Amino acid sequence: MLPKKDSLYAHPVTQVSNFCFDAAVVQVFPDMINRSVPGYTTIIHAIGLMADYYTPANGRCYDLGCSLGAASLSMQAQISASDCQIIAVDNSPAMIAQFQQHYRPQPNKATIDIQCADIRDIDMSQASVVVVNFTLQFIPIADRLAFLSKIYQSLLPGGVLILSEKLCFTDPQQQQLQTDMHHAFKKAQGYSALEISQKRQALENVLLPETLQTHQARLQQAGFRSAEVWFAYFNFASLIALK
Repeated sequence: MLPKKDSLYAHPVTQVSNFCFDAAVVQVFPDMINRSVPGYTTIIHAIGLMADYYTPANGRCYDLGCSLGAASLSMQAQISASDCQIIAVDNSPAMIAQFQQHYRPQPNKATIDIQCADIRDIDMSQASVVVVNFTLQFIPIADRLAFLSKIYQSLLPGGVLILSEKLCFTDPQQQQLQTDMHHAFKKAQGYSALEISQKRQALENVLLPETLQTHQARLQQAGFRSAEVWFAYFNFASLIALK
């Protein structure tokens, strides 16, 4: 069945409410994210490749802010080591309910433990791979270092964090260019100027992007020995941070 088309912001409203991952968003989320985040499908596939590379037998992976489980399912499909576990966590009951409804265990593949919880509060340990895919940007900035430090402590030596984020830029001209290119991408995916404008208003106080340099400095402060970009497309990037 084809995903339902995202038309949540297709009609003008007097007051645009803050964006949240409610039942209405869940119904259109696959279409929304693929048409809104440049390179999303490539990132999801590559997360599975990297998880396979880093996950040993009896390994444990975390997908924090899992939404409908795209990264978890990519890891499950591609991890070749035996007896592995993926813990998928999201604080949206609607997301988790939909993920649970459609999830089917796969024989001889990693199991997926789906949990509804605040990712800042869960216990983590013995992790080979942690994925935070376009999720840190929704966590209050004041909480981000503690959260990343907790992830670092949970990782085994040699473990990795895959962190994907929308970025902002200190140079105003670069910021304007990247924003314009993102809007051009969305227009090419069929979104109208009204939809782009209203979605931007909805996210304005909810999604708080930072610069690449800020992310890298914080990851180093959390303990990671290096954090480099492996994928970038306009103002979206994914980093791999090494313990």
